[in-house]
Amino acid sequence: MEFEIWWLLGIPLFFTLGWSAARIDIRQLISESRSLPHGYFKGLNFLLNDQPDKAIDAFIDIVRLDPEAVDLHFALGNLFRRRGETERAIRVHQNLLARPDLPTEQKTQAMYELGQDYLKAGLLDRAEETYNLLVNSPFEAQARRALLEIYQREKEWARAIEAANALQECGAGGRQKEIAQFYCEIAQDELVHTNTEAALANLEKALAADRNNVRAIILMGDVYMANGDTEIALSTWRRVEQQSVPHVALVAQRLMDAYRKLDKSQEGLNLLKNYLAEAPSIDLLEVAFKATLELEGIEAVNSLVSEELRRTPTLLGLDKLLDGRIMVVPPEVRPELAIIKNLVHGYAQKLARYQCSNCGFKARQFYWHCPGCSKWETYPPRRTEELNVMN
Repeated sequence: MEFEIWWLLGIPLFFTLGWSAARIDIRQLISESRSLPHGYFKGLNFLLNDQPDKAIDAFIDIVRLDPEAVDLHFALGNLFRRRGETERAIRVHQNLLARPDLPTEQKTQAMYELGQDYLKAGLLDRAEETYNLLVNSPFEAQARRALLEIYQREKEWARAIEAANALQECGAGGRQKEIAQFYCEIAQDELVHTNTEAALANLEKALAADRNNVRAIILMGDVYMANGDTEIALSTWRRVEQQSVPHVALVAQRLMDAYRKLDKSQEGLNLLKNYLAEAPSIDLLEVAFKATLELEGIEAVNSLVSEELRRTPTLLGLDKLLDGRIMVVPPEVRPELAIIKNLVHGYAQKLARYQCSNCGFKARQFYWHCPGCSKWETYPPRRTEELNVMN
């Protein structure tokens, strides 16, 4: 009971102390705000109103009056960079670095900002040199990420692998997916130059980094095919199904060509039909359409497309159905059907895009590395219309 009384008596005391501390903080805040130049608040107000040009003019005036305002130099340099005036941003940060009285912490920050300027300006050599000076600083993780971006832009895949490994070692998160893709890029270059042994070695490294990498399996099949090992290539491409059934559409033509080369075309067509039943895809249907027409005739084609259209009603599927129908209708009906076909085909082609799940960038061809946001493996192996129907 005695404890509770003293506790109650202490509450007003704590309240009084807190109130006094708050008054002191408020006085200090008011004092500091009065010491700031009026132009600072003007610039801040312009920024809040999304008027960066006027904000820059206000901050330039302050910097002229007070050249020692380091934080304003940083703000001004960043505004220049965001607006695309990289030369002015570079000058601001270079001037900061040239000051002998600048504390080490701010000098390091100025160096990092200068690296950002160089990167934005496309001066990759200078950016790389600047970031290499920061690898043992508090900005190490940011510098290594920037170096990784530079090596990817320059397609220096071996150095990109080193940078990704260094990022992992400094605790900046796993990069196994990217590392696997870098090995795939090296392997693809080796394959172009018919260095199949080197290509296979790099693909093994890709799978060691990421055993679920579909691209490595596809490229491995390409290497075996280039070596004339059709059966091994075929069995390798069939491994795609085990990793991701939707990605089978990317190897459908390869599979059909390999079966045809082995004189097993019907077996190949049956496999594609099984894949279609499991994972409908307009790209898969395209390959199956041609193979069915070749092996089983027009009636079988129309039956195949009708069934697929019922299961997955898309404009792209309707376009394929009209391809089949126009082959069997009476000659006098064909001109009218051809008009409908052309209209549908025009609209269908607009929907026949792959779309990055990260930035929304659309492309006619499938990419492992998005041209828009530079992320890896962000393209689903289906066209946009198919994804909308499935959702």
